[in-house]
Amino acid sequence: MDRTLFSPEHELFRKSFRQFLDKEIAPHYARWREEGSVDREAWRKAGAAGFLCPWMEEQYGGQGGDFLHSVVVMEEMAKSYDPGFAIALHSDVVVPYLHTFGSDEQKKRWLPGCADGTRITAIAMTEPGTGSDLANVQTTARRDGDFYVLNGSKTFISNGQLCDLVVVVAKTENAPGDPHRSISLIVVEAGTPGFVKGKKLDKMGLAAQDTSELFFEDCRVPVANRLGEEGAGFFMLMQKLQQERLVIAVGCQAAAEKVLEDTVAYTQERKAFGKPISKFQNTQFELAKCATEVEVGRAFLDRLVSEHVAGKYLVKECSMAKLWQSEMCQRVIDSCLQMFGGYGYMLEYPVTRAYMDARVQRIYGGTSEIMKIIIAKQMGL
Repeated sequence: MDRTLFSPEHELFRKSFRQFLDKEIAPHYARWREEGSVDREAWRKAGAAGFLCPWMEEQYGGQGGDFLHSVVVMEEMAKSYDPGFAIALHSDVVVPYLHTFGSDEQKKRWLPGCADGTRITAIAMTEPGTGSDLANVQTTARRDGDFYVLNGSKTFISNGQLCDLVVVVAKTENAPGDPHRSISLIVVEAGTPGFVKGKKLDKMGLAAQDTSELFFEDCRVPVANRLGEEGAGFFMLMQKLQQERLVIAVGCQAAAEKVLEDTVAYTQERKAFGKPISKFQNTQFELAKCATEVEVGRAFLDRLVSEHVAGKYLVKECSMAKLWQSEMCQRVIDSCLQMFGGYGYMLEYPVTRAYMDARVQRIYGGTSEIMKIIIAKQMGL
């Protein structure tokens, strides 16, 4: 399918990023999977080359591009069987909170480091007892003069070990009894007394992503580190979660396309009973089904990305994309893995790792079940 979403400039950017991936990033994937973390140097190299926050204005160290440049990065990362280098989380989920809701002083202080890779970011929403119910977070931020005193714990935080800045979702005291007006977003800097990075968590997939527990123990953070007005955090989250879900959908779509492409090539080479397995009707039917799902997903997603860039309100549609693309990705990769037989169960094969990496897409950023609830509400049900 011809794609009209990208300009020639975007495609030049894609070519440049693919070369960067091949030379500077992909050769380290195996080691990063073993170590459970990405080198900080890789972040700095990506920043120096202009691949972090490419949409950001030049005055803050960005390239002055747009969200489509980020989409290029997401797609190429997925096609390289990325094991968890969380560029999209940093550039297109966390940093937009700083960029949209930060004061001029906050932007000048934090954004240049986000663009050059010297400040790695995370967002701390999920708690041990609170997942998708963000209005029920238990981490508190008590005002004490010019400081907030944070207490609480977070879990499943991507970039949790590497982060230099973490946007913390916390409950403030401005509107007791109103969970939607007592949530604030407070930026905590690494090294702040009382901010403790807990253990790195062992996961099923995304082996190179440093997913961690975070603890706040009488952590004193300047009031100047709050984003926007006190109590406005819930509404900020609702505004930005649209893009987060779209980001997940983009990665899922590209991953499904890449695995399908590689599986078609494999079935044409792999022989059984004297002929390529691509010549068996079952193989053809299964791959034809996968190809149809991928094409349907691509048509919907490209239209959605274009409308998002145009600034349209797409909460329902982005929730649909997150639901559809994440579940489609899992179905396609599962069907493709079957074509590899016993080799599909071996970790040395990229399809095996892609299968494990795909499973979390239906969970983080809002589970499939939560997406259905949001879609139904947007339908007026």
